[in-house]
Amino acid sequence: MRQSSVIARRVAAASVSLVVAAGAAACGPEDNDAKSAGGDSTPHKGGTLTVLNSNPQQDFDPARLYTSGGGNVPSLVFRTLTTRNRENGEAGAEVVPDLATDTGRPNKDATVWTYTLKEGLKYEDGTPITSADIKYGIERSFAPELSGGAPYLRDWLVGAADYQGPYKDKKGLSAIETPDERTIVFRLNKPEGEFPYLATQTQFTPVPKDKDTGTKYEEHPVSSGPYKVVKNENDGERLTLERNTHWSASTDAERKAYPDKIDVRSGLDSSVINQRLSASQGADAAAVTTDTNLGPAELAKVTGDKELAARVGTGHFGYTNYIAFNPKTKPFDNAKVRQAISYAIDRSSVVNAAGGSALAEPATTFLPNQKSFGYTPYDHFPAGAAGDPAKAKELLKEAGYANGLTVTLTHSNAKDFETSPEIATAIQDALKKAGITVKLQGLEENDYSDKIHNVKTEPGFFLAHWGADWPSGGPFLAPIFDGRQIVKDGANFNTGLLDDKSVNTEIDAINKLTDLDAAAERWGALDKKIGEQALTVPLFHPVYKRLYGESVKNVVISDWTGVLDISQVAVK
Repeated sequence: MRQSSVIARRVAAASVSLVVAAGAAACGPEDNDAKSAGGDSTPHKGGTLTVLNSNPQQDFDPARLYTSGGGNVPSLVFRTLTTRNRENGEAGAEVVPDLATDTGRPNKDATVWTYTLKEGLKYEDGTPITSADIKYGIERSFAPELSGGAPYLRDWLVGAADYQGPYKDKKGLSAIETPDERTIVFRLNKPEGEFPYLATQTQFTPVPKDKDTGTKYEEHPVSSGPYKVVKNENDGERLTLERNTHWSASTDAERKAYPDKIDVRSGLDSSVINQRLSASQGADAAAVTTDTNLGPAELAKVTGDKELAARVGTGHFGYTNYIAFNPKTKPFDNAKVRQAISYAIDRSSVVNAAGGSALAEPATTFLPNQKSFGYTPYDHFPAGAAGDPAKAKELLKEAGYANGLTVTLTHSNAKDFETSPEIATAIQDALKKAGITVKLQGLEENDYSDKIHNVKTEPGFFLAHWGADWPSGGPFLAPIFDGRQIVKDGANFNTGLLDDKSVNTEIDAINKLTDLDAAAERWGALDKKIGEQALTVPLFHPVYKRLYGESVKNVVISDWTGVLDISQVAVK
C-alpha cells in the first residue's frame, strides 16, 4: 500500500486500487451486528445486494488490479492461491489458503515456494482450474498492455525483470513450474518469507489461455469465485454479478455468497451515496458502499441518530499520515530542527482537523498500531497531546535558530482530511507557538504527487501518507526507508532519502523469515530504530466509518482492509 494516490492504485483500499485505501478494529461484532436494525439477524441466502459507489470498477482484469483480491467486488469473481482471513479485527489480518491447500511450502531459505491446488476447482463454465492457468494468469500480468498490477513479481521471480508477457514471449517464465495440474512452484531471486501475502494479489488468479481476449478480457473475465460477471456497462460503471453455479463452497472457506445477485452502481457523489444509505429506501435498504466513508459533518449527524449510528461499520486499515522531511535541504538537514518540529506538533489539533477522534487516532510510530505490522510503541519526541513548544524552542536555539525560522509546508488541496489544507493549517498554528513561521504551499493533487515523489523536486517539508499492500511491516517500511529503493528518475517513496546500511541489512534479514510473528517483532524494532532519526513526524492513523442499509446483515470488517467485506454480507 502506499501513499494515497498509490493506494488508490494499489489498494483502493481502500484500494485502494488502493488505493485505496484502515486498523484496530473498533469493529467487533458488537459494533457491526445488523441485529440493531431490527428483526432476524441470522444471514440467509437470497436477494440482491446493491453497491453504491463513487468510483467505477475499471480495469476488471486480474492482471491490472492492485490489492489483495483486487478489492471488494473483484474478490467475488477472482480467487487466488491465498487470500485474506474474512474475520473481524485482528484475526482478519491473517493470510489463509484459497485455491491452494495451504499458504505455501517454502524451501529452507524461502527462495522456492510450492503450492498444491485443492481438488474440484472449476470455472464458471464447469471446466477444471489447473496450475497452468495460474501460471498463465501471472505471465499475462507482465504484458505492457495489461499494466497496473502489483510490481513485486518482476523483482522477485528469477529471470522476470525483462519479461514482456505471453503475447510477445510464448516461452513463458521458467521461474514458475507446473509439474502437474495441481502443483505450482515459484523460484525467487532472494528469500521472501512473505510470499504467501503476495499470493493474495489478483495476478495469482487463474486465467484459461483459450479464453484470454487481451485488453477486452475485463469485459467478461472468467470467474473462479462464487459470482460471475453477466453485465459490465460503461467500463465498470454498472456491474451485474450473478451466481457461478460451478463454484463450490466446499472448496472456499472464506466467501459466504449469501445474495443471489450483486448490483454495482458507480459514478455517484459521496453525499448522494450516504444520503441514500441513510434513507435506506427500496433497494437501498439492501445496499452497501465499498468506497465511500462518512465525512466529519455527516458523521456528526449520524452520531445523533441512534438507528443510523447502529448502521455504521467502523474499521482500521494499516495507514499512517505524517510529516515528511527532505534532509538534503536546509534547514531540515539539521536533525535538531526536525526534532524541534516533532516536539512542537499539537496532535490534538491535527486530529480535530482530520475530523475528530472518531475518524483519526494520534500516532507517534510510523507503523500502524496493529499487531500484524509489528507495532512497537515508542515516542522519541514526547510532545504530549498539545505539543511542547518550550522544548522545541530549546532545540531550535541549539540548532542556531534562537530567533525562530520561517519554512514552507507543501500539501495537497485534495479534500481528503489527510494531506489537505485543514491538516496543514493545524500544523502551522502549532509551530507558530514554537517560533516557527510556516508558509503554506497548496498544490492540486497531481502536481502535489508529482512534486513530492520526484527526488529532483521533493520539498523540504511536506505532508504525506502511506498504507501497506498487506498487513506487515515489510511493505510499510521498505519502500520508505530502504536506501536501495530510492528512485532517482521516477516515482520515489523514500522521501527521507535514507540509505543506511544497517537498515538495509536488517530488511534483508527479516525478509528471510517465514515465521511471520517473528518477522513482525523485528519490523517493530526496526521502526523504533529508524524513528530516532526524525525523518518523519507521524501524525495520525485514520478510522473508517461507513453506512450500510437497514436490511444488511453479517457485517465483517477486518484489520486487513478496514472496510466491510462484501463476501460476508447477507440481505435476507
